[in-house]
Amino acid sequence: MSQMVDVGTTVLLWLDNRRKWLVEVSENREFHTHKGMVRLSELVGKQFGDKVSTLTGSTLYILRPSFCDRLSFFQRPTQILYPKDIGFLLLRLGLESGTTVVEVGTGSGVATAAMANIVKPNGHICSYDVNEGFIRKAESNLARIGLLQYVTLRCSDAREGFVESDVDAVFLDLGDPWNIVPRAYSCLKSGSSLASFSPTVDQVEKTVTVLKKEGFIDIETCELLLRNMRIEEGKSRPETRMIGHTGYLTFARKARKDVSE
Repeated sequence: MSQMVDVGTTVLLWLDNRRKWLVEVSENREFHTHKGMVRLSELVGKQFGDKVSTLTGSTLYILRPSFCDRLSFFQRPTQILYPKDIGFLLLRLGLESGTTVVEVGTGSGVATAAMANIVKPNGHICSYDVNEGFIRKAESNLARIGLLQYVTLRCSDAREGFVESDVDAVFLDLGDPWNIVPRAYSCLKSGSSLASFSPTVDQVEKTVTVLKKEGFIDIETCELLLRNMRIEEGKSRPETRMIGHTGYLTFARKARKDVSE
């Protein structure tokens, strides 16, 4: 992986923890901030970790953007999952290269992209959403970070069934996941995992009730909280603000039903 910045390279220009920008380097473009303007041609030939000065003398660092950085700059027509939830989701679903996943509730495509980045190059995400505008926005977001080839976007109501069958995992991110659970059971491989994200306990209760009825086992619901620390010599403490409740993640596995049932 090259350390050298060139035309077309996407970089993260970092001023501080609150102010950073994702920018594609161009020879004939200026990037304006409240701290002054940067001629992007000046970045060509520099290395990641180098500095660049704005015309007003402010210093910006040129960093290689992480995948999390790229997701944070997605265009968002809907509320997105936070990284704290996405990371645990990826682990609990057991995703790896070659995994096939059905997702219901594409939204802006943030979770879609995170899953696609794990299952590539041999796996695939099939994502359903009834809102064509969301599908188009997700398509644009996924194309921008080079992941669209690993995703099939379907503008379709998953309540009417899935095109796919025998998949490795299902992720539900919509207002009534309990209505999709029977369809999810039918399309999942036996022993494979389902995950559902819901903002309220009422939604979780309804979902878990149907999960049990349909034959899912190993059902677990959790909430993840994230609190940063303010580190200053002699007076370090937790930050006053934190990312508290975003939603509840429910996980389950498909058990085979007895033939006699």
